[in-house]
Amino acid sequence: MKFDRQVTKMQRDMILITQGEFAVSDKPGIIINTLLGSCVSCCLWDETVGVGGMNHLLLGGDLKGASNGYDLAGVAEMECLINEIIKRGGRRDNLQAKVFGGAKMLSGLGNIGEKNARFAFDYLQQERIPCRNSDIGGTSARAVRFWGGTGRATMRLVSSQVDEVVPAFTTEQAGNDLELF
Repeated sequence: MKFDRQVTKMQRDMILITQGEFAVSDKPGIIINTLLGSCVSCCLWDETVGVGGMNHLLLGGDLKGASNGYDLAGVAEMECLINEIIKRGGRRDNLQAKVFGGAKMLSGLGNIGEKNARFAFDYLQQERIPCRNSDIGGTSARAVRFWGGTGRATMRLVSSQVDEVVPAFTTEQAGNDLELF
């Protein structure tokens, strides 16, 4: 049985990225999109040549492996995005940024979103990349779309409810002395 799936023009022109991924485009009609909770996306572009991209930073929250206070996984993710923009003709000294995400999605999990956002802003400042716009924090997930060829970004809040972490109530079960690990 043959299955033909109709692909709309909108689907052809969209690139979906998830945690730890990035995408770059130099075509004005290509939309890079993602859904963020406590993660952060940096949208970087060089408007002089019309190339840009977006990443989806997933950091552990605590700084690991760096004596200078940088999260090395975050640095690697940012450098991969920047290098791909440069491969397509962009220049590091022309880059501009927009930053989204960093929400506190679950009240019992600390401030992971805040730490992710802090990393992004610290990195941009260290690298002298100006941040032109941002939407950070709060308790809502964000759907972000970015046109790498133009630097245009749109953001939509997805929900405003914080899910409370409630421990499950357990009762002692009758049974034998067998323990499974």
